[in-house]
Formats: sequence, structure tokens, C-alpha cells
Amino acid sequence: MAARGANGGGNGQPQRQFSWIGLAMNLLIMYGIYSYFTRSSGPTHDTATGKALPPHRAIFKGSERLHLRVFMDEEADFKDFNNTEKVLWAEDDIFFDWRDGGDRSKEVNITPSANVMNNGTLYAHVYFYKHGYSPDPNSPLYKRSAVITRSRLLNEYLKKPKLKGRKNLISGELEDSPEALAEQEARGKEELVYISFWRPNMTINLVHDMTVFPRGGIPQQIKDHMQFDKNGDNYYPTLYFNNFWLLREHLYPINETTPVLPLRLDFFLLSMWKWQMMVQMDQSFAMQESLGAVEGEKDEVKRMLMETNPWLLGVTFFVSILHSVFDFMAFKNDITFWKERKSMEGLSVRSIFLSVFMQGVIFLYLLDNDTSWLIVISSGVGLAIEAWKITKAADVSIQRTASGFPKLIIKDKASYTATTKEYDDKAMKWLYGALFPLTICYSIYSLMYDSHKSWYSWVLGSLTGCIYTFGFIMMTPQLFINYKLKSVAAMPWRTFIYKALNTFVDDLFAFIIKMPTMHRLACFRDDIVFLIFLYQRWIYPVDKSRFNEYGQGGEDAPTTSDVTTTSAGTTNAATTLATKARDNSSKDTNSENEQDDSSSEEEGSSSSSSSDSESEAPTDTATAPTSAGAISDEASTSTTATTATKRKGHTQLQQVD
Repeated sequence: MAARGANGGGNGQPQRQFSWIGLAMNLLIMYGIYSYFTRSSGPTHDTATGKALPPHRAIFKGSERLHLRVFMDEEADFKDFNNTEKVLWAEDDIFFDWRDGGDRSKEVNITPSANVMNNGTLYAHVYFYKHGYSPDPNSPLYKRSAVITRSRLLNEYLKKPKLKGRKNLISGELEDSPEALAEQEARGKEELVYISFWRPNMTINLVHDMTVFPRGGIPQQIKDHMQFDKNGDNYYPTLYFNNFWLLREHLYPINETTPVLPLRLDFFLLSMWKWQMMVQMDQSFAMQESLGAVEGEKDEVKRMLMETNPWLLGVTFFVSILHSVFDFMAFKNDITFWKERKSMEGLSVRSIFLSVFMQGVIFLYLLDNDTSWLIVISSGVGLAIEAWKITKAADVSIQRTASGFPKLIIKDKASYTATTKEYDDKAMKWLYGALFPLTICYSIYSLMYDSHKSWYSWVLGSLTGCIYTFGFIMMTPQLFINYKLKSVAAMPWRTFIYKALNTFVDDLFAFIIKMPTMHRLACFRDDIVFLIFLYQRWIYPVDKSRFNEYGQGGEDAPTTSDVTTTSAGTTNAATTLATKARDNSSKDTNSENEQDDSSSEEEGSSSSSSSDSESEAPTDTATAPTSAGAISDEASTSTTATTATKRKGHTQLQQVD
């Protein structure tokens, strides 16, 4: 299947279409691996006495009356409890249960200090404590088992985007300032710079759960977020800072242009299963990023969960599983088809060479843009498979020249007949006539108005942009060959059907993933080509009960021994029929001659007898071809019936007389 089209992005570089299907499957696989290797393995028995240790129980039993205090400070260790200016949020009479009115929220504006605006830190110290107690460890009302506390940064440090050094190759105008480029060059290419971003929302959750966990039975992925008493026996309610729904686009850098920082604070209880789901997905996202996943894909998944209708989302997740199955089956059948392919009659060989060129361009483009190695390796595997197809579609050999250097020789197979080659060449000629002007126009536009790192990057970017945008027409030569030959028997239909189903699934995702309208419409271009293929399948049906015009038996073809046995039986039947026909013809001729002699003696008219004999001779001569034709028809009928009987599983051949 051709690459799905994509509109060109900024800087003359085509945007890579988001594929959340593969991401979702990778998340499940990675989470399964992570859960297997991170299972909790704490001690279950006392090493001194050998007795079983008591289970983990909740310190809070539910319905406790709590107070909330949020302090703001630039230090990670907070001690100034008596300074009211440090109090960012105060709430009283919060009950640790599901009664109405438990949710709280507040919006505040924060004036950052010069240190914070200069990449400094700003912490929020959150305390929940029971009624009648104090969060201050120096207070006589302080009791550790009555206080739940945790701190977090209100700002977030992200890597500063690396400057690419692009410029307009004609005017020489730089995309970035020369000072910034010089600063980056002075730091060195390997040194990373982090800048401070502001989080405009902070959601505070208490996980409401009273589960009694056996010793060593707490899953490791949630144990890291839990707090235990000094003996490690019982656990406090989990205080969770929920930034799951905070997207990257909501953050903005903190500098002199942001003298006031708005902040929305929210609190509500969270059930155990919701909290586990969020923690597991966050850990999966973190693992994906550590393995080189594309930045921003997790935000696309979160946005889809927030903005999509639940019913449509459920259908989409179900279909995504089918998509993965279809993708695997398409790959399997594609490899099987080309591995067992012997004849290239009816197939577009030139399209395979063009596909290798396109895959090679995309591979080089990914390398030039410092793409994740996961994507580069995937593209390299695809390129290797396309190159392997050439060895099946053509005769490839390596010969040494007179100078001793190896020379790659590629020749058309003998099965690539003149008719197919003529139609294939004609289709590719029209295809090149359409692609070349589009590629040249796009390249000129990109050269004039976009920025590039070098001339090499401009060439790769222009070619890749055309491949993503117009690559779908690469499938049209096969359409033309099918039309001219009035046959679709040579196509790998199983692979085609699986790829077509995946294409239609991608159309469903086009309505869920956020993308420009033109890009969304571009996702439907492949559908037009696939619908034409289906129409050709309908008007040029394949009869699987017989051998097609290329000597292939389709999916139900008999084995070589079956064909040999059937042919032998059919030949014997045809020989018997021919012998009987010759005997009958001889008898008829002798009978007619005797009748002619008797008629001549009785009437005494030799001229009349001669005339009758001459008139009957052509009749006998004309009868012979008719008998031969009957023999041929009967033999053909016998062959078809015998082969059909063989496929149906009969043990004896049937002969039709």
C-alpha cells in the first residue's frame, strides 16, 4: 500500500502522520513487560522468628475530617509554617469519603521572583491533616499518623529545542538569529539546555482505598507512589498530583515576559482503579519516551480520550485491535506471495522499483532529521523488504567487470511477457509525466519560500514531501495493467484485502485525531484507488475452479501429482474416444460404398452412380473434421470434469464419453 498522503509542514518539511494504533499496542506490550519485571518482592516472613508478617492496612479508616493547606516556597524543604504569605490555598472541613460537596477549587495569580524567572524553582507543599492536629512538626499538636504531605514543582523543566540552523538557500536568510546559533555552537552539540515552563493547573487527589494488602502483594507500579509508617506496616492515603490531562501545549516558558503566572487549583477524591489506570499509562508513556518515541504522541492519545465520544472511542479501540491483526496478516501474506511467485505476468514490475526508490528517500530523510531510532529501524526494515521483492520480480546477479569491480545486473524475467511489459511501461510513462511536474513545482516552491539546512536536505525534503503527498498514485500502474489485460488474476488479493481494511480503519481515525481539514481529506485518497481495484475485481472475476491465463491454479490449485494423474487419465479418455470415432467413420464409409454399387447395377446408370459418389465424398470429408471437433470438445469436457472431481476429493476419476 502506498504511503498515506500528508501535507507539507513548516520549513518545507512534510509532517509525519500520527499513528496512535502502533503507539497503543506498544503501550500494552511495554506495560506487560514492565509489570512482569517489576513485581513486588518484599519480605513476607520475619527473618528472626519465621512467622508471617501482618498485612498492610490503611491508616485512615474513612470519613475523617481533614484540613488542606498548600504552601508556596522556592525551597524543596519547607519549614516556615507561621508565615501567612506562604499560604497559597487553605480549605477546611474536607471529609475523606464520597459525600457531596467534597470537591474544591481555586484560582490565584502568582507574581514570580527574579530567581524564578531566571530558571529558578517554585514548589507547592501540600498538607492534609486531621481535625485537631497541626501540620507543623514543631507544634505540640503535631502527630505523624494524622498528617499526609507531599511536595511538587509548580514549574517544569523541558529541553530547549535544538536549533537546526536552517536558512533560505536563495536569499541566505537564517531561520534563527545568528546570536542564538553562535551560543548553541559555543555550548557544544551534545550539551542539553533546560528551560522552565509554567503549569497553569494543579490537581490534587486523595486516593480513597482501604484495601488490605498481603505482605509482598502490593504491585510495584503503585507501591512507589504510596507512603508507609516508620515500620513499613500500614499505609497513608495516597496523595497524587494529577497532571494526566495537562497537555504540552498548555505549558509556556517563564521569563521576563510573564510577570504574572495564573494558577488553577483543584481537589477531589479519586478511586483506586482510576488512579491505577492513570499511573500505568504515565509509566507506559515514560517508557516509550525512554525508547525514543516521538514527542507529542502521548498528548494526542490524551486529547483523543478527552474529546472523543465514548461510544466512538470504544468502537475505535475495538477496531484498532483488528487493525493490528490485519496489519500482521497483510505483512505475512505479502511475504508469502512474493516468496512463492514464479511468474510476473500481469504484475507491474516497474512499480516495485519505484517503491524501493521512495522507501530509500524516506529512510535518508529520517536519518537527516535526527528521527527516533525506532522509526528509522522500522523504515530500514521496510526498505529491505522492498529490495528483496526486486530479487523475486527480476533476475538479479553480480558480475565482475574487466577492472575487477563488481557490477549489479538486473534483467526482466522470462515470465515478464512483452504484453505486460508494454502496458507497464506505458503506465509508468504516464505516471512519470504526472509526478515530475508536481515534484519540480513543489521543489521550486520549497526552495523559494522555505528554509533548509543544506542543498542535500532540500532535495530530500522536496522528494519526501512529494512522496507523502502524491505517493498514492503509485498504485495506478497496476490498475492500468488490469484494465488492458481484462484480468486481476495475478494480484495478491489476500494482501490487498488486509491493506484495504487497514486503510478504511485509518479513515475512522482521521475523524478522531486532531489534524487540519485538508490533511483529513487527504486520508481518503487511497480509498478511491482501492475502490477501483474492487470494481475491477467485480468486472474481471477470478474462477478458482480452473487454471487462469497465466498457468496458475489460484488458492484451490491441485498439486503437481494431481495434475499429472488427471492429465494422464484425460489423455487416455480422449484416445479411446478418437478410436471409436474412427471405427464408426470407417463403417459408415463402407456401408455407403456398398449402397452405391448396388444402385449402379440395378439402374445400369454409371454416370448417375459416379455423380452420387462424387457428391457423397465431400460429405465424408466434411464429416471427419466434425468428428475431430467432437473429440476435442469431449476431451476438453472430460478434462474439466475430471479436474473438478479431483478437487472435490473423489478418489476415482470420472470420464465423460
